[in-house]
Amino acid sequence: MTLAQRVVAYLEERQVPSALIGAMALAVHGIARATFDTDLLLTDRRVLTQEFWQHWPGSPRPDIRTGDPDDPLAGVVCLRGGSAAVDLVVGREVWMAGILARRAWVEVDEGPLPVVDRADLVVLKLYAAGPQDLVDIQLLVAADPDTRLQVESRLAALPAALRSVWKHMGSGSS
Repeated sequence: MTLAQRVVAYLEERQVPSALIGAMALAVHGIARATFDTDLLLTDRRVLTQEFWQHWPGSPRPDIRTGDPDDPLAGVVCLRGGSAAVDLVVGREVWMAGILARRAWVEVDEGPLPVVDRADLVVLKLYAAGPQDLVDIQLLVAADPDTRLQVESRLAALPAALRSVWKHMGSGSS
């Protein structure tokens, strides 16, 4: 079992939904990019406490980093062991719970892992809005034209800033 699968199993046992994001999620959706870690999105802030991890078996020990009040993330929990690295990205936005509700399970490496769907990956990349994120959005939309319609169907429930980035990219026009 990989470190990511161990972490997901630990989270699931505690009823904390999570899903692959980042380069691993891109790979699941057919976009290859090199990565050294596995990123998981979740919204349950309990993971940002030492108490949550008291029954975590063995190593690596979690490195808990909480975000500032103006940080877009509630925090990050980093687990590093040998060549394996898992980052738990703790979102603070209410709409992110909907992304986790739509997650799907896929076979990765030695077993199943949850992953955000393609349109939700685009939404998260709109939220991050870094240069590489904008390139990733273009690749995701180009790989599956239905993605554009799925993203647009979700925009009304998202903050205006995300709709603005989508429109500015030209992705919002047909």
